[in-house]
This record gives sequence, structure tokens and C-alpha cells, in this order.
Amino acid sequence: MLTASRLKKTNICEYLLYMWQVEDMIRALKFDMDTIEKVLVNQGSYKDAAERKQVLEWYESLIDMMRSEHVADKGHIQLNKNVLIDLEEVHLRILKSGLVPAYTAKFFHVLPLIGQLRRKSDAGLSDLELCFNFQYGILLLKLQKKEISAGTLQTQEEIAKFMVLLAGNYHAYTNGELDLE
Repeated sequence: MLTASRLKKTNICEYLLYMWQVEDMIRALKFDMDTIEKVLVNQGSYKDAAERKQVLEWYESLIDMMRSEHVADKGHIQLNKNVLIDLEEVHLRILKSGLVPAYTAKFFHVLPLIGQLRRKSDAGLSDLELCFNFQYGILLLKLQKKEISAGTLQTQEEIAKFMVLLAGNYHAYTNGELDLE
């Protein structure tokens, strides 16, 4: 929870990837709060019992959301879907405005890579969702210590650079530092 709060304020893209990982960890631990406490909470460094309790309650609330939203087996809670929707909205505003040429240039630079991802994945996903799914897939492969080709790593690096720009512009926009009107 503390990591999530920090990431949400500093890098919204990393926040969303982190939250997807939390959803998967909850699934892997079979929604069992005792196991979550032992594996996830007791491993953390919390300043006091109140902070630890707050983190436990956060996991419980995520479990409740996952169950009530019927994403216990797969998918993402609405909270995380809303982040992606917000990112999509800002992304499209930036492109439409033409006010952030570096962002637009980087997006058009990675667009052919996104096209390749689109041909290899489910239809109907937005450009940003394809980027997030790809980055999350790479994260999982790295955690599993699986080999990743040089070409895939190069694609990952380019998309990561784009997502850094997305996160920075998102935060600038939401903090009122970037006027896209």
C-alpha cells in the first residue's frame, strides 16, 4: 500500500504495473489473508503496528474488490481500469493538442512496435493497453528468469521510454502544470 501510494504520486505507469502485480500476488496466494500477512506484509519494513494494520486492511479491501468485481481468476479491478482510462484520456489530449512535440514524436516512433504487438495479441486493445500488457509480460518473464531475446528487450526499452514520457506528462497535466486546452 505504501509503495502503491508513492508510485501513484510519482509514476502512474509504474503504479499500474505494480497494482497488476499485486492482483496476481493475491491470486497466487489464493486470497488467504494469513498467507498474505506472512509472505507480503511481514516481509515489509513498517514503522509501527498501525502502519502494518493499514497495509493488511488494504490487502483485504483489494481482495473484496477482486471478488465483488469477479476478477478473482483474471482481469483487473475497476480501480486499475480507471487509471488506464485516465491515462488514455491524457494521451489522446496530448496528441490532439500538439503542445508536447517530444511526446508525440516518441509515440509515433513506437507506433510501429505497437503495431507488431497488436498483430501478436488480442484484438480490441488500445495502444496504451498493449504497451502495459507488453511491459507486464516482460516483468513476469524477468521474475521467472526466462530468456528474453535482444529484439524483445529493445522493444521493451523503447516502449518504456515512451511510458516515462506518458507518466511525466500525466502528472504534469493532473497537477495543473500542463494545459492541454
